[in-house]
This record gives sequence, C-alpha cells and structure tokens, in this order.
Amino acid sequence: MQYETITYSETDGLGLITLNRPEVMNALSTQMRAELLFAVKEAGKTARALVLTGAGRAFCSGQDLGDRAKLANIDLERTLRDEYEPLLRAIYDSPIPTISAVNGAAAGAGANLALAADVVIAAQSASFIQAFTRIGLIPDAGGTYWLPRQIGAARAMGAALFADKISADQAASWGMIYESIPDDGFAAHWRARAAHLAAGPTAAYKAVKTAIRASHGNSLDAQLTLEAQLQGACGMTHDFKEGVIAFLEKRPARFEGR
Repeated sequence: MQYETITYSETDGLGLITLNRPEVMNALSTQMRAELLFAVKEAGKTARALVLTGAGRAFCSGQDLGDRAKLANIDLERTLRDEYEPLLRAIYDSPIPTISAVNGAAAGAGANLALAADVVIAAQSASFIQAFTRIGLIPDAGGTYWLPRQIGAARAMGAALFADKISADQAASWGMIYESIPDDGFAAHWRARAAHLAAGPTAAYKAVKTAIRASHGNSLDAQLTLEAQLQGACGMTHDFKEGVIAFLEKRPARFEGR
C-alpha cells in the first residue's frame, strides 16, 4: 500500500507508525483508518514490537468531521462497525507488543485509539479528552470498554459526561496510561522502551497479553489453568532456553522471538 496519511518504517524488529496529517492534528479520515489497518496487520507479520505516534503537535484529534455539508449523510454506526472496529481489533489482537507514544493532544476517537495499545507512554504536555458529549455523542472507538477497566466506573463516567481534559500526569496517576514523561526526554524514552520489547521474548509477550486480558472474566481456577497452559508453551520456546542459559552465564539474553 502507498501511504499518504501515515508513515511506516521497520528497523531492528521495531515497526513505527506515525499519523501524518499534522495540518488537521492527525484527524482520522476513512483513508487514514484503512492505511492504519493495513500497517498494523503488516507489522504483526514482520516486526517484534509496534509503536503508534503522531506527527506535529498532536497525537490524534479524533474523527475527521469534515465540513457541514457532510453531516446530513453521516452514518456513524456504519463507520464504527466497518472502519473503526477492524482497526481497533487489529491493534488489540496484534501478536506483538504495541505502544502508543502520545506526543500531544489525544481527543475523542484519537484518545481511544491510543488506549487500544498494550502500553501508553505520554509526553507530560499531552492530554486525553473524551470530547464526545461536546457534540452530542457518546464515547466510541472502544472508549466505553477501555476506560471503566483502566480507571474505574466513577472516573470513566465523569470523564465521559464532563469531557474534561485529563493531563498526562493525571492519566498516569489514575492508571489510564503507563507513564508520563517530561517532554525533553519523551522521544528517547519511548524509543528505548520500544527497542527493549522489539529485542525481547515475543512469544512470552503474546502469552502475557492473553493471560492478563483473560483474568477479567476468569475465576481463580480458570486463570490458574490458563497460566499453566501458557507457561507450558513458553517453556518449549527457544527464548526460554536462551534466557536460562544467559542467566547462568551471567550475560544478557539474546532473544530471537521464537
């Protein structure tokens, strides 16, 4: 695919997607969603970790609302089902670890796109806004799923109803994101985090994602059974053997992702 609204690169096992419509704060158009979906799926085939970030001063301002003339024909249900759902599932179900490196404002669907990743790292100046009620809508793009699980029902309800701007520091203290990093060290920090994952035990990372996500609906017995099954599979990998040998030899492990 020829990318026009994003850029994609892959270096040393790390896939990097940059939302690249800075003139509209990386608003999500139909074309951008299609390009994102393709890039996320491709990264899952060849990379060992994936980062999503934004060009310019914003991460993503949400749905591209276009001009007033388009409002009469807008079908939000179709857009969500046909365009957003496949993209969000591709990020959430990716076989490799995913990071959202939130460089600036993340609003509406843009905020929830960021939250679909496994780990969210934000610049301290970044912010998250569930802006939907400002235009008479409800949080979508997975917002009503991610938020109650990450920050609890009370905070999720307040964030949705009031559409308040939530700073990166506040988001980190609430558990919405993993880290809030001072702006001057932000890029170097997320790149180091991503490089660590890209050089890590990929099969184990996939199993971690499976286990933690299953825990929300599992009983203790079911979770212990799942842990044993996943751990048994991890114990058969090259990376487990390499990790043990490296530990015994007191050297860094050289994981190959298998």
